[in-house]
Amino acid sequence: MRTVIFRSLAIILLTSIWISALSQDVKNTKALPEPLIDSLKKSGHILSERQKADLTGLNTSQAIKFLQKRLRLQYWKDPADPLRVAIGQLVFEASHKPYDSAQVYLDRYPFDSLDVDWDKFYIWEPLQIRIPAISHPMPISGDSLARSVLKDTTILVVLDTLHEVTSDYPGFPFTYYDYPYQADSIRTAVSLLMGYVQERDSSIIFFTGAGNNVTPVWLNSKSDMMQRHWLKTDLYDSVTVWIGAQAKNTIALYLENGISFIRPARQQVYTDAKIDVQQIDRSRLQEVKKIAVKTQYWKYRSETSFALNQASLTNWVKGGESSVSTSLDITGYADYNNKPLKITSGNFARLKYGLIWTDENGIRKNLDLVETNSKLNHKAFGKFDFSAILLFKTQIAKGYTYPTDTTRTLVSKFMNPGILTLGFGLDYKPNKFTSINFSPLSYKGTYVTDTTGIKGVDGIDQTKYGIPAGKRAKNEPGVSFMITHEYKPIKSLAITNRLQLFTNYINNPQNIDVDWEMIVTANLNWFTDVRLNTHLIFDDDTKSLLYDKDKNPVMGFDGKQKKTARIQFKELLGFSFIFRF
Repeated sequence: MRTVIFRSLAIILLTSIWISALSQDVKNTKALPEPLIDSLKKSGHILSERQKADLTGLNTSQAIKFLQKRLRLQYWKDPADPLRVAIGQLVFEASHKPYDSAQVYLDRYPFDSLDVDWDKFYIWEPLQIRIPAISHPMPISGDSLARSVLKDTTILVVLDTLHEVTSDYPGFPFTYYDYPYQADSIRTAVSLLMGYVQERDSSIIFFTGAGNNVTPVWLNSKSDMMQRHWLKTDLYDSVTVWIGAQAKNTIALYLENGISFIRPARQQVYTDAKIDVQQIDRSRLQEVKKIAVKTQYWKYRSETSFALNQASLTNWVKGGESSVSTSLDITGYADYNNKPLKITSGNFARLKYGLIWTDENGIRKNLDLVETNSKLNHKAFGKFDFSAILLFKTQIAKGYTYPTDTTRTLVSKFMNPGILTLGFGLDYKPNKFTSINFSPLSYKGTYVTDTTGIKGVDGIDQTKYGIPAGKRAKNEPGVSFMITHEYKPIKSLAITNRLQLFTNYINNPQNIDVDWEMIVTANLNWFTDVRLNTHLIFDDDTKSLLYDKDKNPVMGFDGKQKKTARIQFKELLGFSFIFRF
């Protein structure tokens, strides 16, 4: 009976300790007696003791290998995390020789042994030629007559250029050179970086006084900061000096105003000694110049791309047509970032215009777009922002379709049509290259202001854009979805995608309007790019006339030509001259 009571009390005691450990209030509990723990172990109530971490002993090489493994990218959320960068620099410093060893080695290195003569990069071959030469004049009847003869001459000419040249020096460290005078470039670059590292390099010296107060002083070529250090005597009297570095190899000591050191000629007691205490002017030490920092909320940038393509055909059997095409793409960006108010805004305006000329059709427009895109965000939670968007699209010049070779029909001009989209919702940014915007409260308006023309020349058929006959606007409440993503697989290649989706809440919500543009830019040099631009549009309300394979109109049962909604696709590929400012 006593054993059962003892076990029950032990279980209740352990349960209370376990509940107390899980509570929010931290309380100090005493350890159980060892005999009680042994009894609970034997009875099976305690299965194992609390595990303790093993003491880890590492040497230098083991610590380096361990940290190198932990520096792998798969272990980090952000490869640029400051902790990872600091650990990486620590591992590099610990696994390499100090800089002074490398400096001594580079100072003593014979860079002259790396020279390779410039003429070894070319293949020379002697060439024999005959050049005219004037011989000595021969006197004839008081006059002199010069005679021209041909002489054989041998010169050396360059047949080819080598891209891989090595040195005969046995200690040459490189596999090959690919252009002349590389040794001079290496020597210049090493000398420049050594000077830069020496100028940037710093050392720290600690001054310790009698009172165990430590004053750190940095030594480098750009240090002008003074540190205050207390000097104490054996009687614990103290004065202060200022310690600083005028250069990386010079330490300067300065006394404060009114302080001087005097050593008595003989050590004795002076009963009538007086100490003159001079007040130190501390105002100069406390003067701090205020630096006014003006926060830059707006950042602006712009980009202009101009492309020119030309094709000329003369008597080309396989057929074809000579053409000249140009395109101009101007984009301006204005970004706003106010961290205290947690407000950001991204805005851009874009103008695209292009013309094409052919022998058969003359000059026609093949590219025309005026676009503005504005987004205002306020921090919500996590990576989500409350967002408001404004999108507007139109064109600047008249656009025509050509049903026949002799007729044309006006289908667009400035503000005809004009498409406006407004939206309110959330914006999700998983990273700085991606933005996903969802606006459940959105409005899309399509406007055609000029629907009446003189004899049908200047009028625009608004029904092509889904606007009912007799009206000039179409208003659609709905939901919009917009994705913007930029991907750079390599430094010189950028792929930008902009996808806009919209659906009408009221009229055929299953029909989704799609506007998808992709720009692939490969940078060749600082002013030339190879650019591929694709643009896909599908709007169920925008209908075009239907023709058969022979370009004959397809008529309906009502005697009118049929219309249908089709995918609109445009693709441009070419070299572009880029100007960024």
